[in-house]
Amino acid sequence: MTHSLKKEGNYSYMEVGEGTPIIVLHGLMGGLSNFDSVTQFFSDKGYKVILPELPIYTMSLLKTNVKSFAKYLYDFIEFKGFDKVILLGNSLGGHIGLYHTKLFAEKVKALIITGSSGLYESAMGGGYTKRSDYEVIKKKSQDVFYDPAVATKEIVDEVYATVNDRNKLVKTLAIAKSAIRHNMAKDLPNMNTPTCIIWGKNDNVTPPEVAEEFHELLPDSDLYWIDKCGHAAMMEHPDEFNRIMDQWLTERNF
Repeated sequence: MTHSLKKEGNYSYMEVGEGTPIIVLHGLMGGLSNFDSVTQFFSDKGYKVILPELPIYTMSLLKTNVKSFAKYLYDFIEFKGFDKVILLGNSLGGHIGLYHTKLFAEKVKALIITGSSGLYESAMGGGYTKRSDYEVIKKKSQDVFYDPAVATKEIVDEVYATVNDRNKLVKTLAIAKSAIRHNMAKDLPNMNTPTCIIWGKNDNVTPPEVAEEFHELLPDSDLYWIDKCGHAAMMEHPDEFNRIMDQWLTERNF
């Protein structure tokens, strides 16, 4: 994608299109480019798509947790002057979106989560004891997807660089612990924000039963499955993901 990052105040973000704001929240090792298809599709559909770079590796260690990121998101929404937004989050981004919605429900018009943490954290931050072994990291990266070919060399290289950077590894482990600590099972039944759950049927990181539990616990949610799909549906099946999300937003009048 050719859209450049804007740097304003404490924020670094991409912004495309005009209309109702959709704020996209990336995962722990997910770059903004993971949402290229979403950005292009919805920026042509009457939405302003905003992708902030979350301060995952730049916050102080004490603030490297889900709650701090949720507050950072609130500050960003205020900074942009948005009244109400639609949040879309994958993996850790989904968890941040959920936690933000718990704290600041009045700011969130609708929520879309895919492969979200918040109920079950199996693979976040774990298994990096052999982080210097490129083949091990490659396998872990491929396991995120149903089709291992989606894990391009570029993606594997990025993950490898991240886990071999001591500062980033420490922060990654801190976030993983925080995700477990901020389990949302007790909060979800009190959250009435309309929520669209889009899940890969073959997600190894947050398995299908996690999506079912989200659907069961959230009072106003709809659950959609994508077949032959792992943890990052918007990357692995972008057209199907966009179709489902677009249909849901249209049906719900967002």
